Amino acid sequence: MLVQTQDSVPDADEGSAAPSGRGAVDVRTLTRVLFERLSELPAGAPERERVRAALIEVNIPLVRYAATRFRSRNEPMEDVVQVGTIGLINAIDRFDPGRGVQFPTYALPTILGEIKRYFRDNVRTMHVPRRLQELWVQVSGAMEELTVTHGRTPKVPEIAACLRIPEEDVRACLDAGRAYNAASLEAAQEHEGGLALLDRLGYEDSALADVEHRDMVRHLLVQLPERERRIVMLRFFANLTQSQISTELGMSQMHVSRLLSRILTRLRTGNSWEE
Repeated sequence: MLVQTQDSVPDADEGSAAPSGRGAVDVRTLTRVLFERLSELPAGAPERERVRAALIEVNIPLVRYAATRFRSRNEPMEDVVQVGTIGLINAIDRFDPGRGVQFPTYALPTILGEIKRYFRDNVRTMHVPRRLQELWVQVSGAMEELTVTHGRTPKVPEIAACLRIPEEDVRACLDAGRAYNAASLEAAQEHEGGLALLDRLGYEDSALADVEHRDMVRHLLVQLPERERRIVMLRFFANLTQSQISTELGMSQMHVSRLLSRILTRLRTGNSWEE
């Protein structure tokens, strides 16, 4: 029987469909016969719906073939097939056999277009567990109902009480609902004074350029004798004057000056300390 070959998938590119073996030929033959019968039936005839349903069933493999192009997406394949079936039905309703075009050639772009539109308009940019997807439908419905009732956006406890679910689930659903669309990092945010998200994510730390220098200085300081290292710390980290350092260490200011000069020369050249 011809219907036994309906699982065959046409080897078709977008906008064209070439037969792939006897099964594809039989499906096309059956499709052509069903369209001829459909054109003979008046609108509203009970048999017309049966013929239309047969056309959908026979050409479901074409939908599955189109759906495989989107298998890399994080969406269940059966959901994609259901969306593609809508495109198939639209193609059946619009197809004119008198134009001399094979039905798969006509239907495939319509099916692909429906699937692409689904991913563009409805699929979340982040993967959301199915439980939250299903619960989000209830939460969004409750939000609309409560908004009408109270004349304002409902709060999380009100939504949770309405649906008799934990508030944590409501918050998780609200977060999942925001996953439909990604915000551009460069898009200006009106409520943030026109600043883009990128402008608020971080800033350039001017001290980063000094990290390497600080590490080198630390390496050199540990090579100094204890007294000289303390002089450097008091002068450049505690910001004491030479006079204050001389008082702190009990030596003349001139001695402190000579030691500092000697220390800095050694640090600049990177040489080890020599007495």
